Amino acid sequence: MSTAPFLALVQDALAEVETLLAAQADGYHPDLQAALHHLLAAGGKRIRPTVALLMGRLLGAPHPRLVILAAALEMLHTATLVHDDLIDGALLRRGMPTLNAQWSPAATVLTGDFLFARAALLATNTESLHVMRLFTQTLAVIVDGEIRQLFEGGAYTALPQYEHRIYAKTASMFELATAAAASLAGAQPDDAVYETARRYGYHIGMAFQIVDDILDYQGDSQQVGKPVGNDLRNGLITLPALAYMQQHHDDPDLQAVLQNGGLYDAQRLEALVQRIRQSGALQTAAQAAREHVDAALAALTHLPPGPEREALAALARYVVDRDF
Repeated sequence: MSTAPFLALVQDALAEVETLLAAQADGYHPDLQAALHHLLAAGGKRIRPTVALLMGRLLGAPHPRLVILAAALEMLHTATLVHDDLIDGALLRRGMPTLNAQWSPAATVLTGDFLFARAALLATNTESLHVMRLFTQTLAVIVDGEIRQLFEGGAYTALPQYEHRIYAKTASMFELATAAAASLAGAQPDDAVYETARRYGYHIGMAFQIVDDILDYQGDSQQVGKPVGNDLRNGLITLPALAYMQQHHDDPDLQAVLQNGGLYDAQRLEALVQRIRQSGALQTAAQAAREHVDAALAALTHLPPGPEREALAALARYVVDRDF
């Protein structure tokens, strides 16, 4: 577990979340139990549960239902990662072997399905019809985003397409975390408090994914848990490449990514990554992430003051401060 300062207020609650997550395969096939424990052992900072716990505590949501919500969020997130890794053919996640690196595609899909089912059950256990509706809507958005990427191709060359993709992939889950927490606290969708909480989640989610996309160029494989330049290798044009493309659209290696759906020559890929790093494109992308964080911080000013609000502000700043 990370020792980030914003976790201090919810450490005990996060321990409850971990216990609840670990119990989700109890009584099921031993291989399902082993798979869940492997996935949970891969770690992660549990950012989505933390966001929900902090927002819910800030707004006065009941603790037991908030813990269930946080576990449901992490289980849903874990399920999407299992299917994502299979779709992408990824063999590493956070530096550890993915499930599909060890199991057949059929077993991996079924395990992901099991995790989706357990996430849905946890969401139901919040005893909130609105939270359950938010979960199903978010899952539909995530799947729609993946289908669009598969059928329309990953090499998007327009900013609106990129923003839609990262909303579906990442920001929708953060938005779910804060909107559902507000709902458990009694806020209604047409309330200013609900909309403010939702907006905070949306903006930190957008910033979070932009920073992930930057780290694909600037990090190292141990740090990001996958090979550097992996997005370009797989034909995925993210914000740094979009910023580079504005000035260097005729770059032959970039054109190869666009035309061939990827770049598999290691030397050409490394050279393209270096040119993107040196072009100022990463700084342009980082500025876009900071603008989202600024919007999230502005939203927080309309919520009640207190230590949870300060922690949410620190979490927002952490999103753009991590290692770049």
